[in-house]
Amino acid sequence: MKFSKNLVVIVSFTLLFAACGSGGDKTAASSKDSATSTAPGSGAATSSNPADDKAIGLIAGSDCTTCHRLHQADGGATIGPAYDQVAAKYNPAPDSTVDRIINKIISGGSGVWGTVPMTPHPTLTKDDAKTIVAYILTLKKQ
Repeated sequence: MKFSKNLVVIVSFTLLFAACGSGGDKTAASSKDSATSTAPGSGAATSSNPADDKAIGLIAGSDCTTCHRLHQADGGATIGPAYDQVAAKYNPAPDSTVDRIINKIISGGSGVWGTVPMTPHPTLTKDDAKTIVAYILTLKKQ
């Protein structure tokens, strides 16, 4: 009987250590990997335009791909519109429309694409939001 108590204790501690692991926060790493892999331009694909590369990096580094896809045809339901849908709706966009989109990214809001509100991104600068918008507007299908 004493042998089986020791065995239970050893197995319990082994399982506890295995469950906790020592590799850090695997959920955060997994989440970051999935955001990067679904981000536009992730992997080997980059543009020849440094502004586009900056926009791709900004998108990949934020939570944008939680709700948006690059192209509508990329499959699966999303909360927000695909970037090519945004480009189709707003391109060519007068400066006032670009400013409105920039403010929507920073302040959040709802009503344009449905009832689900867009999450605000108050830490994003207007210049960075403008870089993202300029990139998205280039995605209009010809």
